[in-house]
Amino acid sequence: MNKKILIISSDFTGHGHKSIAESLQEKISENDAQTQIHVVDGFALGGSTLLNIGKSYGPITRYSAQLWNAIWHVSALNSYAIDKGVENLIKDEFLALLDEVNPDVILSIHPNFNGSIINILRKERIQIPFGTFIADLVNIYPLWCDPRVDFILSPTKEAMLKCLEYGVCKEKVHVVGFPVRERFLRSQRKPFEMKSELNFLMMSGGEGVGDMNAIAENLLNHFDCNVTIIAGRNETLKEELESSLKPRFDKRVDVLGFTKNIQDLMLAADIGIMRGSPNTMFEGVATNLPMIITGALPGQEKDNPSFAEKHHLGVYCPDTENLKSIIDELLENDGEKLKKIMESQRDFINPNAAQDILDFLTTAEKAKLMSRQRRRTPFVLATRKSYKRFKRRKPLKKLIRRAKVAF
Repeated sequence: MNKKILIISSDFTGHGHKSIAESLQEKISENDAQTQIHVVDGFALGGSTLLNIGKSYGPITRYSAQLWNAIWHVSALNSYAIDKGVENLIKDEFLALLDEVNPDVILSIHPNFNGSIINILRKERIQIPFGTFIADLVNIYPLWCDPRVDFILSPTKEAMLKCLEYGVCKEKVHVVGFPVRERFLRSQRKPFEMKSELNFLMMSGGEGVGDMNAIAENLLNHFDCNVTIIAGRNETLKEELESSLKPRFDKRVDVLGFTKNIQDLMLAADIGIMRGSPNTMFEGVATNLPMIITGALPGQEKDNPSFAEKHHLGVYCPDTENLKSIIDELLENDGEKLKKIMESQRDFINPNAAQDILDFLTTAEKAKLMSRQRRRTPFVLATRKSYKRFKRRKPLKKLIRRAKVAF
């Protein structure tokens, strides 16, 4: 019997959400012809109003980390208002999507749609199992943790404990690890050996955030090395780095924009220098790349560097003036500390996280679990005709007008 999974994701708020969805789609295409995954951009369900909000993530995080910090904290304090505003914006399109896809289960991998979708399902008395996969590691805010969900899949124990703090029942939260695309997991790294010329890979997430020029200069001035820099979608940063570094360091530095072969670049590097983005960090761990984390977005990524140090996945260097001494320490005694990081990474990573998530969503045991949880609510299953009656009753244009005022 074919099973259909509807995933609510995001195309514009970084690349991590898309990577998670892709890792699940890969497993389906490889191993399970009877399961279908439908991935939609939740922001697109809200028309241009909500889509423009999603697209603002890139410029804000590139140019004003403190503004993003303020937005993150305001969102944490106003989850009810955000849920209600998003609900009004996406309701008609979401119901039409359900009518088209007819999913057996819905998985949200973006916090902005959890409460709003639960509101819609409950008001329309639609009992499709709904849960979330948390795409952050430590700093989880209320939008991730609506207690009404059927289940929450958590990438870390730290995120699970935060869910419990927000009042989610322990039975609903399951630690599954962080899913990584297969091409990162298939990479086979040779054991580290000291050599005369080091290869550094610098990354700062899909949006290209951080003072990458100063870090690159530090490396190139103090080490016999080559540096590859990924500037992501930030074309302005790419041009600035090329004009600043290329005339002085020539072939020792290579500046790239958004690229799809990051796994090859990670495998070719001896040390990765990156922002504490969950997706980037776990892709580094999957390729067994020793990491130096130089910063993180305030709010959602604030404690990711300490998370990496706690689990011995990398080291934290908040002040780039200390970068040389940290690298020297990693390389001491034939790279002893660096090798220990690589060993810890191999022990920490769950290479089956994507499959474990799919197993949870599709196995009969989990379906029974979710069914028992749903019976605790007083709602009854709606027919497809009710969707169509609703759509005729509340045209999209009226809903959008009302939502603009409410939002």
